[in-house]
Amino acid sequence: MTGTVALVACGGVLFAAGTALLLARPLTRILLGAVLIGNGVNILVLATSGPDGNAALLYPGSARKTMADPLPQVFILTAIVITLALTAFLATMAYRSWQHSGNDDVPDDIEDIRVVRRATYAEERERLRAAYRKRRLEYRALARDEEEREARELTAYERLGTARHRYRELRRRARADARAFRARQARAEESAEEIVGEDDPWQTILGADR
Repeated sequence: MTGTVALVACGGVLFAAGTALLLARPLTRILLGAVLIGNGVNILVLATSGPDGNAALLYPGSARKTMADPLPQVFILTAIVITLALTAFLATMAYRSWQHSGNDDVPDDIEDIRVVRRATYAEERERLRAAYRKRRLEYRALARDEEEREARELTAYERLGTARHRYRELRRRARADARAFRARQARAEESAEEIVGEDDPWQTILGADR
């Protein structure tokens, strides 16, 4: 039981380390990650293959109950061959990449870059559209306030014009009344002067008796 737990823990550690290396950009680390994951998977398969036993060989006098399960061992051997082929392939790719560009970093795929840029452009477009809608609403509110202010000013100007017209009409009437009053006063003064300049008939008649 202790050996099985140790194998499972070792396989888990190798699998985790290989996954972390696979997430890196250099092909060398990807190669090491693939090797660690392959070995970790082999150890996990071996740990879960059942109890230990004799070699799975059929010969006279062998007992099948004491034999180990040969199927996991076949899987492990096949996985070792596949891991070796993958290791050779990744090593060749890393070497060719180093010869071509001087490093073994995995470049970004053009289609991936287009997808990322398309998503970035879509987010930027939505942000600009939201900002445009906000500015348009602000402009409409400002234009509405400006129209209301102009309407209020126009109403005030109309009221001022009406009051000015009324004031001019009243001033015109006051001036006409003043001219008429001055004219009547002048005629009254002229009439008074004419009356004073004429001879009083009673004074003529009674002048001797006085």
